[in-house]
Amino acid sequence: MEPRRGGTVGHTFSRNHIHLIFSTTNRHKTIAKPFQPKLWSYLVGICKNHDMIALEIGGTENHVHILLHLPPKLALAKAVLFLKSNSSRWMGEQQKDFSWQEGYAAFSVSSSNLDQVVRYIQSQEAHHRKISFDEEFRALLRKHGVEYDPKYVFG
Repeated sequence: MEPRRGGTVGHTFSRNHIHLIFSTTNRHKTIAKPFQPKLWSYLVGICKNHDMIALEIGGTENHVHILLHLPPKLALAKAVLFLKSNSSRWMGEQQKDFSWQEGYAAFSVSSSNLDQVVRYIQSQEAHHRKISFDEEFRALLRKHGVEYDPKYVFG
């Protein structure tokens, strides 16, 4: 069934906002700053092709943050697979030796906090002058109550 306006399928109603974060393999700085807007735009296109709504996309040379609306017919793991596999393939065509890390972090975001998360994503460059991606990632896991083994957090 095709999605209807407002994020519904049939008599299903949802508004699942997700803050998705993943990094390049081993956090290598392989997303050159001048190239970032092209990658962010490509990720928006992937979202559109799979009925997701990208509210904000940003990041740095080694990771990306995506705030999106996940439609009810699409599982989170499948959405991440679409985003990572398609963008990785495209990036590989643009420059050699590009890949994303194996995993990801995804957090639900209430409608009342969307503006705050948008500002957070938009300020990534300034944010990472003060804190590394590794520190940011662990802090987000703690903030959202996600238990993890520090030995395995980055694969």
